[in-house]
Amino acid sequence: MADQRDKPGLFDSCLIAFVQSKSLSSSVIAQLSQIVRDHGAEVLEPDRKGRIRIPQATHIVSNTIDFDQYAESQAMMIPVVRSEWIKASIARNKVAQVRPFSPDPRMIFSNVILTCADIPDVDKEAITGAIMALGGMESKDLSRQTTHICALSLDHPKCIEAQRKNLKCKIVLPHWFDDCFRLGKRIDEGPYLLPDPEILRKAPEEIVKVPSSQQLEGATSTVPSGPYETQGSEKLVVFAQKKVMLSWDLPISAMLRKTLADKITKGDGEVVDEVEACDMFICQYRDGEQYVRAAQQGKDVGTLAWLYHLMVYNEWTSPFRRLLHYPQPRHGIPGFKDMRITISNYGGEARIYLENLIKAAGATFTKTMKAENTHLITARMHSEKCEAAKDWKIEIVNHLWIEESYAACQALPLNNPKYRHFPPRTNLGEVIGQTFLDEPTLREMYYPGGEENMDETAKKKRRINERAQKNALKVGLDRDFRVMEDSSPAPTKSTTKPRAAPAAGNFVTPAKGRHVRSGKENDTPSVLSSASRSAKAQALSKLQDLAPDIALYEKEKKRSTKDGHGIWGGKRAADQLDKQRADRSSSPASKAAEDDIDDEPEHKRPAKRAKVSLPEVDMRICLTGYKRWVGDKATEEADRRKLRLLGIQIVQENAPFDYLAAPGMIRTMKFLRCLAKGPDVIDSSFITACIETGKRPNIKDHLLVDKANEAKFGVSIEKAVSRARANRGRLLWGVPVYCTAEIPNGVDAFKNIAEANGAIFKVYRARSGTTIKPTTEEEDGGADPDPVYLLTGSSPAERQLWPRFEEMARKGHMEPRIVVSDWLLDVAMRQELMFDPKYLMSNRLAEQPNNHVEK
Repeated sequence: MADQRDKPGLFDSCLIAFVQSKSLSSSVIAQLSQIVRDHGAEVLEPDRKGRIRIPQATHIVSNTIDFDQYAESQAMMIPVVRSEWIKASIARNKVAQVRPFSPDPRMIFSNVILTCADIPDVDKEAITGAIMALGGMESKDLSRQTTHICALSLDHPKCIEAQRKNLKCKIVLPHWFDDCFRLGKRIDEGPYLLPDPEILRKAPEEIVKVPSSQQLEGATSTVPSGPYETQGSEKLVVFAQKKVMLSWDLPISAMLRKTLADKITKGDGEVVDEVEACDMFICQYRDGEQYVRAAQQGKDVGTLAWLYHLMVYNEWTSPFRRLLHYPQPRHGIPGFKDMRITISNYGGEARIYLENLIKAAGATFTKTMKAENTHLITARMHSEKCEAAKDWKIEIVNHLWIEESYAACQALPLNNPKYRHFPPRTNLGEVIGQTFLDEPTLREMYYPGGEENMDETAKKKRRINERAQKNALKVGLDRDFRVMEDSSPAPTKSTTKPRAAPAAGNFVTPAKGRHVRSGKENDTPSVLSSASRSAKAQALSKLQDLAPDIALYEKEKKRSTKDGHGIWGGKRAADQLDKQRADRSSSPASKAAEDDIDDEPEHKRPAKRAKVSLPEVDMRICLTGYKRWVGDKATEEADRRKLRLLGIQIVQENAPFDYLAAPGMIRTMKFLRCLAKGPDVIDSSFITACIETGKRPNIKDHLLVDKANEAKFGVSIEKAVSRARANRGRLLWGVPVYCTAEIPNGVDAFKNIAEANGAIFKVYRARSGTTIKPTTEEEDGGADPDPVYLLTGSSPAERQLWPRFEEMARKGHMEPRIVVSDWLLDVAMRQELMFDPKYLMSNRLAEQPNNHVEK
C-alpha cells in the first residue's frame, strides 16, 4: 500500500487552471478538478484579481479561446486544451499531446485522428504532415479513437474492419483534405464520404443546399437593430467587474443609450466617461482621439454589434474574432473605392454580412450584376451571374478574398489560388465568417505609436499581444501545404503579410489627412474634454447642494398674507423691495441714494453663508451585520452624514459598491449575495473608526480577519474573494436549484443568494407539475446525468414532495439531490461548487439541520 501511495500520479507534475464557459460549466469543472487531483495534479486557484495564474500554470483547460487571458497564455506558450484532453490522458494512462485538443478554431483539424489506407505514400506524407500542423493526429493503426480513414475505396483491410466493428469513424476521399488545405478552412466531409461520394456521383452544376452560417450569429452588421436580451432568463454576467464607455459617435438615441447603460449596470458592470477608466470602448469608426487612445492602451474596442453579441450570448468574446465586431474604417479600405461588387449563391445572414462587409470596405455593392461590375463574389461557380461574369470578363472570387482583404486593411491581389477555389459539391457559405482581424496590422494602420502615453498595464498588454502573435505563427497557423501534387496545383504562398511598419518617430497618432470629417452629426468628437466634463460635474454637484435653499426661497417668494399682518418675508418683502427700487430709480437723487445704500453697514441685509459642498464619493460600501444602528434611526442618519463628509456612501447590495463591510464571515443573505460580486471585504470597525475620529483610517488596517469562521467554512476570505472574481457571478451558471415553498426562513433569501451566483432558481410546490423536460440518455448524447438540487426542510408537507421530485429528475436524465439549505450557503461562502453526502436530507433526518440564514 505504501508503494501504491508513493507512485507518482498521471498528472503529478501538472498545475492546471480551468476556465468556465457555457461549454465547460462549473459543475463539470468541479468533477474534473477532483479527477486531476486524484491523479496527482494541482488545481490552481485564481489570484486576488480573479485571474488565472498563468506563469505558474502548465496547462489551461478551456473549451473556447474566448477568455480575456488567451493572448497572455499564447505569449507565455502555456498550452490551452479542451476538457477532452483530461479524459484522453486517463484513457491512455499517458499525458496526451496538447495540439489535437486545442480549442483554437484556426486549428481546423484539432479533433481529427487520421489513419491512411490505400493512398500513395507521397500523398499520405503530405496529408498527415499537414493535419498534424493544423491540430490533427496520425494513427498508423485503426483504433476506437480514430475519427477519419483516408482511402480511395472500401477494399482496404482498415475500411473492412471499421465497417465490421461499426466504428464511428468517417471514411473519406483524399480530395477532402486537399480542398480543406487549399481553402485553409475545414469544410463538411459529407460529399467526400465513401462508399458513394457525392463529388463522384453528382455533377458540379447540380443544386447544392445553401448552409446556415453559425459563425455570423450577431455579427452581420456593425450597427444592428437588436435584439440585446440574454438567451432565456439567465443573469447577465458578462459585464461583471467591467467598465464600459459608450462613444458619442454611436448612431443610437438617448433612450437606447440609457437602456444599454442600465443593462450594463444591472449586470454588475459600470458605465464610465473616461477612456483611461474603461475596460471596453464601444464606437463605430476607427478614428478620433478617443478611439486611438483606447486602442493604444489595449482596451477592448468593439462596435455596437459586439456589445449586443455579449448581451445576447452572455459570454465574453474578442472583438477581433469577427470582422464587423470591430469599428469600421470611416473612408473604407485603400483600393476598394472604385470597385463595384455583387454576390451570388450566398443566402440568409451570409448575404447580409457580405453586403455590409463590402460597404464597410469602401466598395459599391450592387444587388444585380451589370457590365460595369468589377467583381463577383460567389460561393459556387455555377449560377447565371457566374456565366455572365465569364462573358463580361468580371473577376470571380470567393468570400475569402474580401474577408482577408478587410483583415489586412488593403485590397489583396487576386492571384492567390484559394480565392478562386470552389470545391465541386460545397457551398462556401458554410465557412464564412471565420477570418480573424490582425491586431498588429490594425495598430500599424490606425493607431501607431503612443508608447510615451501608456501606463505600465498598457505597455505590458502590448508586449503580450506582440509575443502572442509571434508564437501563434510558430505553431503552424497560416501555413500552406502541398497535397496530392500529381492531381492538383499547389497553392501559392499567402499574400496577407502585414504592411511594413512606418519609420520610427514619424507620428504617434494617425495623420489628420486620413480622417477628414464630413461634417455629419456623429462626426464630432466623441465626448467633451476631461477638463470641461470635470468643471460641469463640479457645477452640477454645487447646484444639487443648493437645491434645498433654492426651493425654500421660491416657496417664501410666493407666500403672502391677506390681512397685511403676516411676518416680514415672502411675497410681501419682495414686493416692497421692488417698490423701493422703483422709487429710487425715478428720483433725481437715485444715484446718490444708491451710493448711500452701498455705504450702509452690511448687517442690515446679512448675506447668507455659503454652504460647504460635499466631497466627491470615492468609496461606496455595502454594510451588513452592523450593530451600532440597530433600533436607533437618528444615530444612523447622523452617522451617515458624517461618513458622507468623508466621501463615503453606504449603499444597498443591488447598487454598485467597492467594499463589503461586516463584523465577520456571516451567513446573512446580504453578505453572501454581495460576496458573489468579488468586492474587497473589510471589517465594519472601519465604519466605526471613521465616525468616531472624523477621519478615514488606512483601509489595509481594517481588512476582515476571521480565523474562527475561516476554519468553520473551510475557506479563507482572500480565497473566497479571489474565486468570486474569477466566477464573475457564474458559480452556479446553468445549475438548476429548486426550493420548497415551506422552507424555514422563507424562499426569498435563498432565491437572492442562488440568483446572485447565476443559478436557475425555481420554487417547487405540490402542484408544480413537471418542469424538467423528459430526456433519454441517447437524446443527451450519452453524457452522465447532471445534478439538480432541491433545497428543503424536514416538515411532513415537504417530505411528500421528495419522491415526485426524484421521479421528475430521473425522467429528465438528471441526478436528484435533495439537500439541506446549508449546501447553498456553504457553496456561496466558499465560492466553489462542491458537494458532499453530508448535505443530503436523507443523512440529516436523524438530527436537527442547522439551515438558518442569520439575521
